[in-house]
Amino acid sequence: MFDLNRLHRRDLLGAAAAGGALALLPGRLLAQTAISAPFHTTLAGFADRLLLLSPEGATGLGLDHGKLGGLRSQLSDASQAGIERGNATIRAIHADLLAIDRAGLPPADQLRYDTVRYATERGIDGIAFRYGGGASAGFSGGTSPYVVSQQGSAVSGVPEFLVSEHAITGKADADAYLARVAAFARQIAQESEMLREQAAIGVVPPKFIADNALGILRQFRATPAARQRLVTNLGDKTKALGLAGDYAAQAARIIETTVYPALDREIAIFAAATANAPMTAGVQRLPDGDAYYAWALRLGTTTTQTPAEVHRIGLAQNEEIKARMDGLLKAQGLTKGTVGERVSALNKDPRFLYPDTDEGRAQLIAYLNGRIAAVRPLMPRFSHLGLHADVMVKRVPADIQDGAALGYMNPAALDGSRPAIYYVNLKSTALWPRYQLSTLTAHEGIPGHSWQLAYLAEHHAEVPVISSLTGFNAFVEGWALYAEQLIDESGLYDDDPWGRIGYLQAQQFRACRLVADTGLHALGWSRERTVAFLATESGKGADAMTSETDRYCASPGQACGYKTGHNEIVRLREKTKAALGAGFDLAAYNDAVIRTCGVPLELLGGVVDSYIAGATRA
Repeated sequence: MFDLNRLHRRDLLGAAAAGGALALLPGRLLAQTAISAPFHTTLAGFADRLLLLSPEGATGLGLDHGKLGGLRSQLSDASQAGIERGNATIRAIHADLLAIDRAGLPPADQLRYDTVRYATERGIDGIAFRYGGGASAGFSGGTSPYVVSQQGSAVSGVPEFLVSEHAITGKADADAYLARVAAFARQIAQESEMLREQAAIGVVPPKFIADNALGILRQFRATPAARQRLVTNLGDKTKALGLAGDYAAQAARIIETTVYPALDREIAIFAAATANAPMTAGVQRLPDGDAYYAWALRLGTTTTQTPAEVHRIGLAQNEEIKARMDGLLKAQGLTKGTVGERVSALNKDPRFLYPDTDEGRAQLIAYLNGRIAAVRPLMPRFSHLGLHADVMVKRVPADIQDGAALGYMNPAALDGSRPAIYYVNLKSTALWPRYQLSTLTAHEGIPGHSWQLAYLAEHHAEVPVISSLTGFNAFVEGWALYAEQLIDESGLYDDDPWGRIGYLQAQQFRACRLVADTGLHALGWSRERTVAFLATESGKGADAMTSETDRYCASPGQACGYKTGHNEIVRLREKTKAALGAGFDLAAYNDAVIRTCGVPLELLGGVVDSYIAGATRA
């Protein structure tokens, strides 16, 4: 999972019909095609306007310096006024884009044009709803109807952002950090007001999500200020630098005097607003819920597939993959019970479990680092780009693990100041049996998210910054599933049948997500029915599948991007193979996909058609 929250997610049109005609010749970099300087300048201006809405995004990308240096001491505006400013910005970018003669642009710029236009148009579609974050969702690639949930709030986002992404190299950085701690209180207060406004129109999370989110808020509040990670982190780093003054004490005082009082008010408001919240899981119950989900599904998949179509695809692919798993499981002597029951037994098999201790967690993380090292020598088979794709493996912080995904990745800073960070949720080591870890690492690390997004960082001098601000969920997650397939095709599992079973189980689970997400939000499935379906089909534990189901409730449509994107990338690869025959180059095809920097699936087919045409002429 690519963490869109780091760019402050609160995933065409007439031009798209042209298919983004990008004339990519084999082995050429997108950045080396003719890019007009005036249009590049226009795109840079668009990026600056978007970054002004998201100081966290600027810091995460390593761009909070120079003309954007003032953003380093700020947090984004979480108020309704902030959303409206974002809407106005997206509308203005869209209008400026339409004033440009697309036909007069070179092919590379036409693809950029179409990509940005897609993001602005999908975002503007969302302005019709009185919830869901507004037009910025077109760039972030996803939406959440709820201001506070188990996976999204100032409390769950700001501390981790400060600890992981706000670098401290001197006094100015430390002072900016303190300013952001103070802004943390303001952001909580803005959330509180938004909670009131949303509750007044009937937009509150279901009771099970509200209770979990309240638990996270209360747990944070119960921690003494001096022991908060955002305080100890600042203290440790400033002491190591020898900076004068007790920065930890200053931060603790801000938390005690401003953050905690704001949080007390938010807890009271949220508890009151959700005291009688329904248990209904899907967004159909919300104002214009069906239309909202249709928009969310298009954001998540960047296709026009209907919920019914997505549901049918998920059911069919689940059965196809289970049939493959059945044969492998039988070959290992596991013949009794359904595929889900046999996988469930594997998940409890002591052979595959690390001790649920700090030592066991360290062993698991060491194994993940070993998997990354094992894959690096294979990369020349998959890509000619020679990317370094540095990645650090870390445990999801314990204070947010209850609401966090089981695994996710934060991309590297564009300036090289921080590598990609691959997070694994180790609330319990039982969440991750060892036979599943190679595939998880292919997805989050290499050749998945860390590799694909490394192109943006390692070619940042040529690639427009706006390409790092467009998080098309189906492309990013589809590539990561495709990366899982590449590892299987590489032969890494030829002598590891358990690893191949883990790979297939992960693919099957993503097919189940298509069924579950559409079931929840379009077909009236209950939380209980969804958990039962996922647990029965995938063999994963009920607790883990409850967490998954709650994630789909809070981020409708997002879970459908994975398999939808994977299906399209594989379909286009087969089309390319058929067209090029013996001239097909797997690494060149993969590079053509990566060099797009991430586009809607509605545009990817045109890119591949242009690649085929160029390869045929070469």
